[in-house]
Amino acid sequence: MDSTETNNPQNQIIQYPSRTIDRAARAIRCAPFRGKLLADMRSKSVPMKAIAESRGVYNGYSNYPLSELAAESELLWLIEVGLLRREVDGQGITDSFRLTPLGRQLISQWEDQGCPDLPPSFKDHLYNAVNRWLRLPSWL
Repeated sequence: MDSTETNNPQNQIIQYPSRTIDRAARAIRCAPFRGKLLADMRSKSVPMKAIAESRGVYNGYSNYPLSELAAESELLWLIEVGLLRREVDGQGITDSFRLTPLGRQLISQWEDQGCPDLPPSFKDHLYNAVNRWLRLPSWL
């Protein structure tokens, strides 16, 4: 790699605090989604209709059928922890989702380890629930 490539902002990795990475990794482990969904979101946006209901299971995106409301709730939590973002087109926000740079880093780390679908522990579920449901309101 030459010096112009290393100075290119596109090639630089963002350094996140370890607490941010831990919280995001825990959130995705506790989510009902499979690694295939995140891998697909790395290269393209994925619409809600491909994630919700039995279509999500068929596509290999979820462990079990999720209602659209439940899928959106889980995806919005992953947005709040910094893993995902909503796709935007020329007319506004769409119903599709993509990975953020943090999400890309986590997926790359997991693929390097050869284990994209890590099972959550009881402690993971507990900490994720505390972070998700007992967090301070965004207006504070």
